[in-house]
Amino acid sequence: MLEGPSIQTDMVKALEDFLSVPRKVAITMHHNPDADALGSALGLARYLKKKGHQTLVISPSAYPGFLEWLPQDGEVIVFEEAETEDIKQAIDACDLVAYLDFSVPSRMEALEPLFSGLDKPSLLLDHHIAPTIQATFHFWDPAAAATAQMVYRLIAAMGDLELLDPHIGEAIYAGIVTDTGSFKYPSTSREVHEIAGHMIDIGVPTSTIHYRIYDNNSENRLRLLGYLLSEKLRVLPEYRTAYFTLSADEQERFCTEKGDTEGFVNYALSIRDIVFAAIFMEKEGKIKISFRSIGSFPVNEFAQAHFNGGGHKNAAGGASHVSLEETEKLFLSLLPQYKEQLLNVKR
Repeated sequence: MLEGPSIQTDMVKALEDFLSVPRKVAITMHHNPDADALGSALGLARYLKKKGHQTLVISPSAYPGFLEWLPQDGEVIVFEEAETEDIKQAIDACDLVAYLDFSVPSRMEALEPLFSGLDKPSLLLDHHIAPTIQATFHFWDPAAAATAQMVYRLIAAMGDLELLDPHIGEAIYAGIVTDTGSFKYPSTSREVHEIAGHMIDIGVPTSTIHYRIYDNNSENRLRLLGYLLSEKLRVLPEYRTAYFTLSADEQERFCTEKGDTEGFVNYALSIRDIVFAAIFMEKEGKIKISFRSIGSFPVNEFAQAHFNGGGHKNAAGGASHVSLEETEKLFLSLLPQYKEQLLNVKR
């Protein structure tokens, strides 16, 4: 179950040898971390601590409020809220830097310069396509459902599954359950279910984690969702497409907080016979876009071709540097060339 293209025996042995003495490890993730990014980082950090290493977990930006239960004992340093020189010194003092849940340096955004040009060993754990980070120890598999799955694989390959405890398990399970859409996405393999079963065996409160992530809404978030569904949803049956737009003023009206729009695009995708969905949000001086699809339509290729983005086949992101209205017009102008492809998708 755990052997595959992402877990090479020689690479595992090399990492084991490197970690045979106590090391200082800096672990980072992508900007605006989700449960997989944060959970993977914390799961790896807690495992390494059990092995006698010191860890420093750095998030480029704050994480959503519904994930605040994950970090413990102030483990996560948020770069946007810290002194840059302090973070730089801490990274420079480390023996190993670990990149989790991203494989293109620009995903760190403002944190990237602190890691660029480092002349020290590095570790990559990721499942996104087209990696550009050249790590000393790399464990990468685009077929994996989540980076948290990769963390579990690595711990297993190192022969350390007995070191798993509920705290490590909570972090791993949070990453897996969110990146599989609660085990409904096509990437949900037998291995994923077996890992989830192991988490239950070691005492991870899986139902509590589901509650903390999915049933922990603020009133403002629900009112924003209601507004989007009643006022902003646009359905284009001729293209089997549905989408939302959300301006900065609208977000301010509903006192939107980080993470409040997480998963909203899936409501558009849940409409019968829709196979392509998007949400366009005015944020941080640009238009941030999330794309989702069902079946054979590759939203990562669509995002890369037209919106400076990328990601997974059925879940991708992008950005636009023109207005929300212009971005919407561009999106609508592109759909005719994909009409035949969208109409032929099997749902």
